[in-house]
Amino acid sequence: MAPATAIPRGLASYKKKDGIVTLTPDQSALIWSPLPGTGPPVVSLAVSRLRNLQRTPDSAPKVILKVFEKPRTPDGEPIPYAFTFTSPTEARNEANALKDLLSEFIKANQPGAAVGPATPGAGPAAGPGAASSAVAGSNGASASVSFANAANAANAKQRPPVVRWFDDESLKTNTQMQQSLMKQDAELSQMYADARTTKPDSLSDGAFNAQFWSSRVGLLRAHAIELNQKKGAYNILATVKPRVENGELRLNMKPEQAQMILQQHPLVQRIYNENTPKLSETDFWSRFFNSKLCKKLRGERVTDLDHDDAVFDRYNDADNSLAFATRIMSQPVPHMIDLEANEENQGGGPRSGNRKDVEMRPRYNVPIVKTLNSLSEKIMANVAPTDGESASEPAAANGDGGSANTNAGAGAVGAVDNTLGELTLRDLRGDVEADRIVLNVKEQSKFLSDRQTIAEDQSEDSRLYEKQVPGDVLFGVQADMETLDDDGAGRLDLHLSIGVDDKSDSDAEEGTRMAHVGSRAARKDAQDQILDGMRKKRAESNYTSGGDPASSPMGIPSEIALRCAITNATTTEFLRQFWNAFMSPAGGGSTSTARELAHHAEALAKSRERIDALAAEAEKIRDQLNEKRKAQIREHFKKTNKRLRYVPVGGGKEAVLALFEATLTGLHAAQALYK
Repeated sequence: MAPATAIPRGLASYKKKDGIVTLTPDQSALIWSPLPGTGPPVVSLAVSRLRNLQRTPDSAPKVILKVFEKPRTPDGEPIPYAFTFTSPTEARNEANALKDLLSEFIKANQPGAAVGPATPGAGPAAGPGAASSAVAGSNGASASVSFANAANAANAKQRPPVVRWFDDESLKTNTQMQQSLMKQDAELSQMYADARTTKPDSLSDGAFNAQFWSSRVGLLRAHAIELNQKKGAYNILATVKPRVENGELRLNMKPEQAQMILQQHPLVQRIYNENTPKLSETDFWSRFFNSKLCKKLRGERVTDLDHDDAVFDRYNDADNSLAFATRIMSQPVPHMIDLEANEENQGGGPRSGNRKDVEMRPRYNVPIVKTLNSLSEKIMANVAPTDGESASEPAAANGDGGSANTNAGAGAVGAVDNTLGELTLRDLRGDVEADRIVLNVKEQSKFLSDRQTIAEDQSEDSRLYEKQVPGDVLFGVQADMETLDDDGAGRLDLHLSIGVDDKSDSDAEEGTRMAHVGSRAARKDAQDQILDGMRKKRAESNYTSGGDPASSPMGIPSEIALRCAITNATTTEFLRQFWNAFMSPAGGGSTSTARELAHHAEALAKSRERIDALAAEAEKIRDQLNEKRKAQIREHFKKTNKRLRYVPVGGGKEAVLALFEATLTGLHAAQALYK
């Protein structure tokens, strides 16, 4: 059993992953970190939230300590955490020491416990091996318990809530995330405020928020990921490069970089522990970066001309990934992507009989691929998983061997199914045949009268194509193919065939014949169409640049243009909500859907009123600007007796309505369909 003055710790696996389980220096939390134990803890349980402990009997072949955390909800079940101690010789002693200390803490935290041992939070400690006193029966124990509980509760309140990035319902109800996003996006905030002030009175705030954010879950998820992004680990040896000045090795390295080197390379940490303080810090790192071992860890070529070092050369052949390899190999890999299993089943590897080609054999002095792969595995091994619970968790959480095997088999099947679902190329699948029920309706003409209306709405080109005779069209195409021009050398001249004559500058000549694809007339029409679209786009996008309203492309004042943009966004939002309710599976048959459609129809009517109000205000401002311009012309005529040309100011009601043309069409269609 561990001494009372030391914090117990032990080698233990959690969910089939090797690591170290211990307490924090202030003994306020039980933590488990993956090997080598220098990274952040993956499991952290506040001691004040522990409810019960269970340990396998002494006769059991495995030493498992199961810790139960208090339920998160009043009606919930305790959450179990099973740690399997893996030390070859001290597994039982380590489990007993940890169990005894945790039992004292749990007993002290129970209601009505007047006295007890010193509890977590008694005071700060100097380091991982710092001593903590445990005096049974002291009068300050209950005060320490209360202080620790209060501190843990305060820390729990200060911790930011865990954001489930891929849970739509959680993002829709996360008001803090929504407010943070609107603080970052001023346009979205203004749109939300304007839509909320103009919503129908019959629509509650909760329903409005749910409808508003239901179409912006992607924005919330992207914002949540952005807030939770942190700088990950990187290959630190590639960034620390010593330089030689005046024949001396100069090394500029921060303490954080040295810590990362020890964390990423267990071999360097082992050498550091074995040779310091025999070697000073400066001497150790200077000799390390000048050694063959450093070049090997970087993946560089090691030659006989490199500097020899009596300390580091002894470790050139030592393993640098023992602890990480244990963790990586213990993770279950589905057979469909397990390359080593495929090679073994097909008789590959050293037993195949045929030696690999010389170019495929790994070179001893060029271990770049092996080094980079090993380093990538080490960095990724310390990254917290984001794919939820693994398939092997049920087996790891059970102490009973039979149930563990059963759950492990079920978990393996689930893992294979999940992997197959992720690897399936869904876009290569064929169209799924619709499973329909044939409905025979008599006198269908009474119910399908809208087909005539649809036929009347066909385009003019469609009606023209319907009148053409296929034989005549085919004859014309064949005639065109026979009359194709050549370039005099027996080759086809595409320019002349389609009517393009770059040497001709006569526009009248092209006006007398049909414009072919690629001809000068066709290219001019295409150019005019493109320029017209560019002018329209410029008129719609650059009207918010500010300055004189008369100089803007559409003559719309900047403040009116900004309000037009916000009104268009809110109107589009109301249209989206209307169509979502109208096209819902329930349709208009349910009372709740009909009531919701009435709310949306009212919002659409108010949107049309807001657009008309903006158009009227723009027309009023236009009249004021025109009167001001006329007054300037009259004043100029009085002073100089010269008349200036009067150019009416653009914009006004027509410009605003032209800007809202597509939106008004959508409003009219939605309102007509609802009525």
